[in-house]
Parts: sequence; C-alpha cells; structure tokens
Amino acid sequence: MNDYLFSSERLGFRNWTLDDLDTMAAMNNDDDVMEFFPFKPTRKNTKDFIVGMQQQFAKNGFCYFAVDILESKEFIGFIGLSEQSYLEDTPVFVDIGWRLKKSTWNQGFATEGAKACLDFGFNQIGLDQIYSVAPEINIKSELIMKKIGMERLKVFKHPKLMNDKRLRNCVLYLTSKNKQ
Repeated sequence: MNDYLFSSERLGFRNWTLDDLDTMAAMNNDDDVMEFFPFKPTRKNTKDFIVGMQQQFAKNGFCYFAVDILESKEFIGFIGLSEQSYLEDTPVFVDIGWRLKKSTWNQGFATEGAKACLDFGFNQIGLDQIYSVAPEINIKSELIMKKIGMERLKVFKHPKLMNDKRLRNCVLYLTSKNKQ
C-alpha cells in the first residue's frame, strides 16, 4: 500500500481498511500484546475499533494510525494519536498510543513511530499538547514515553479501569510543541 499519510525511516502511517481486521484481531487475541488491557477484544470489537479510527480520522485528520513496515509492506499494528475524554481536569485531550505485533517488539518501531506521530501532530495538525497514558505496571510503555521526550505529570486512578486493581493506577505523561 502506497497511500501513506507520512512515514518515518522504516514505517508508513495510514488510515485503516477492513483488510487490517484479521491481523489486528489476531494481535488482540495475543496474551502478551494484551497484558496491560482489561480484556481481549473480540473480532467484532476489533472491527468496531477500526471503523471508529476511520471516523476519527475523517473528523480530526488523525487517529491511532495503521502502521506498515515500509520495506515489506507488512501491517504491524498501530501507532498514533486519538482524542480521549476521561481525564477529570482535561475534558478532551489527544493521546499518543501504540500496539504492535509481538514479532516486531524490541526493534525500536514504537519509539520511532511515536516520534514521527509527535512530529505529525505538532507540525501538520497544529496540536499544542499531546498526552500519553498507561497502567503504572506497564514499564515498557512508560520507557517509550520517556524516550520520546515526554514528562511524567502524575499517577491517577483511570476511571475506565476502576474495577481492575492491577491496571487502575495509570501514569500520565505530557509533551508540548515548544518542547520538541
């Protein structure tokens, strides 16, 4: 697929298609990939997610982008930006997040892709601030947040995870356009 909105050295970022459903559903069924989530999405949940990302892209010009390795054109998951609305003191905010196939872990793709998404968000979309959230026990995601230059603001109880003692304490990170 050559319809990339932007790219990094090794990754292409694009809008979703339903052709991504099988690979994304398989990722969402992987215990390791979903370790820090409260449940594994069903195939229908995954399709709804893809449609939701397409709608968010149509509305905002960004979403958690589908990501391909440029060299092989292999779809490997998502890295991108998404509008969220669950923080008490920030009613609507833009979150940067990622979920990649386990076979691509520890190759720097999440960090490389997140840096490209920050650049896109600040310099193409015109965002001033971008947040990131992860369960406090997800130290790998927190490490990526640090690597891309974000600053830890606080630990908070995630309102959507209140019934999950293992996941409800989350870290909140922030970066601003003038810090990049």
